[in-house]
Amino acid sequence: MAAYRQQKACEADGLFVVEGIKMAEEALRSGWKIRVLCATPEAWRAISDRHDATFVSVELYEAKPEQIERLSSLRTPQGIWLLVERPQAVEVSRNEDFVLALDGIQDPGNMGTILRTCDWFGVRHVLCSRETVSCYNPKVVQSTMGAIFRTRVEYGDLPQRIVAMKEDGYRVYGAMLDGEDAFRATKGKPSLLVIGNEGHGISAEVAETIDCRLTIPNIGGTCESLNASVATGILVSLFAQK
Repeated sequence: MAAYRQQKACEADGLFVVEGIKMAEEALRSGWKIRVLCATPEAWRAISDRHDATFVSVELYEAKPEQIERLSSLRTPQGIWLLVERPQAVEVSRNEDFVLALDGIQDPGNMGTILRTCDWFGVRHVLCSRETVSCYNPKVVQSTMGAIFRTRVEYGDLPQRIVAMKEDGYRVYGAMLDGEDAFRATKGKPSLLVIGNEGHGISAEVAETIDCRLTIPNIGGTCESLNASVATGILVSLFAQK
């Protein structure tokens, strides 16, 4: 199982790693297929009573703390480590009022925070360019705090997918420095919001598909730009308003 510390092994077998009591609870509640669960006796006692029926088809292993440490990518392992099967890709439903698209987000912390934000505001589908960090990266998974199990993430040819959604009636908005005031702009539905790379913004090819550029006003006038996940949170909150 130590091989699954490497992302290539996980990707090849369609799996991803989940660690810690909180995330184990989220995985067990999600209904997603759990392949392997390794836990110390203490961690096992913390979850077993509430999820007894879930373990029928799971490979269960009792482990010592030092064994979990060898499997873990966390600085302070919590005594439990799981291998979960990645779900089949699901395309955006045409009845979704709002969809988020990520064009080249690279930082795992940003990606995890964005998915957590989507979960908070009820955004259930996120489109990603192939250059965007994998949502199954261990750092992303942990920082979602369980949102990974409630937010479908689709990777592919982003410009192509956006064009197809425009044909289905979606209006496309892009977060840019030279856009219209996001707080004043009219936002129609169904809508798709594009967030670009942390350093370079939205790619030229994706920018060609955008109908309306949006900017969060720099009221302070000193900071050069907002963190990508912070900007996403502000903009998604505007689209989420009824």
